[in-house]
Amino acid sequence: MNIFSLIFLSVFGLFNLFGLNQDLFIRQLIFLIFGFIIYFFLKSIGSHFFRLNSKFIYWFFIAILITTFIVGLEVKGSKRWLNFYIFNFQGSEFFKVFFILFLADILTIKNLLGNTFYNFIKIFLYFLIPFIIIFKQPDLGNAMIYFFIFFTLLMFSNLSKKYLGYLIGLIIFFAPIGWLLMRDYQKARILSFISPHLDVQGSAYNMIQSVITIGSGMFFGRGLGLGTQSRLFFLPENTTDFAFASLIEQFGFFGGFFVLIFFTIITIYLVKKTIYFYYQKSEEDQKKFLYCLGMLTYFISQTIINLGMNMGIMPVAGITLPFISYGGSSVMALLIGFALIP
Repeated sequence: MNIFSLIFLSVFGLFNLFGLNQDLFIRQLIFLIFGFIIYFFLKSIGSHFFRLNSKFIYWFFIAILITTFIVGLEVKGSKRWLNFYIFNFQGSEFFKVFFILFLADILTIKNLLGNTFYNFIKIFLYFLIPFIIIFKQPDLGNAMIYFFIFFTLLMFSNLSKKYLGYLIGLIIFFAPIGWLLMRDYQKARILSFISPHLDVQGSAYNMIQSVITIGSGMFFGRGLGLGTQSRLFFLPENTTDFAFASLIEQFGFFGGFFVLIFFTIITIYLVKKTIYFYYQKSEEDQKKFLYCLGMLTYFISQTIINLGMNMGIMPVAGITLPFISYGGSSVMALLIGFALIP
């Protein structure tokens, strides 16, 4: 059922794009074709090679993130992509899967080496390096996804829980510094979420327009390509951050309901996989458990944050909705991640 759910969501995302921008529809179709070819290829060969080389792949992607930060394509003040002419490669999207794979390896019993404070610092630095680079791109939304993955895997690993307490203490201590390091527009997004009517034409505009767009879809929607809010660009980022609002406007509550059902089916699949490996005893099964848990965290956090910001109940964070938002890096990274699930 998992693969059919992935295909259904991908097709629904394509229909949504077709009603908004036919050029992006063609590009996304090509991304999906390549993505599913990679999915079936990786599914056939398994994840052994990637598990064996997870540390090398980790540092390879760190090099890509640093390169992106220095010479990456700048869009709206952010350097998140490397321009490969054929498509823009977003390293932070692809790295999520291999970051989970790497953490799953180093957080096993064998690699904890006595559960010492030194090991906690080493593991924390493995998280902190990509987090800081991505935060400084700036990409607060994806940086937070990395944090959620790291925190969840740390919580369910065999690492002593006192170190989890240290991490929470660090977060509380450095939270004010993190606020000072944020860009003005990031602060404005958070403040506009708390009080959206303070700046209805500025920082709160996207969120307010998203809520209006969802409301305009009513029960059965306005029809494919007939959404006035999204089609006429009253709603910014209508194919990426706010693709779900566009989908509701075109297909209504009815269409959105079926999309949520398939999100739920995929989540249940990931939960079942995670629980199964949780009760297995071998070290290899523990790695599989942590990987499945990481993928579950990755999928759920992106879904909930995107849906929340589309409905005006969470701050706008620039997070894509899995398989619905336009983006080659996002959809191919997710398909790679699902292909590597044991």
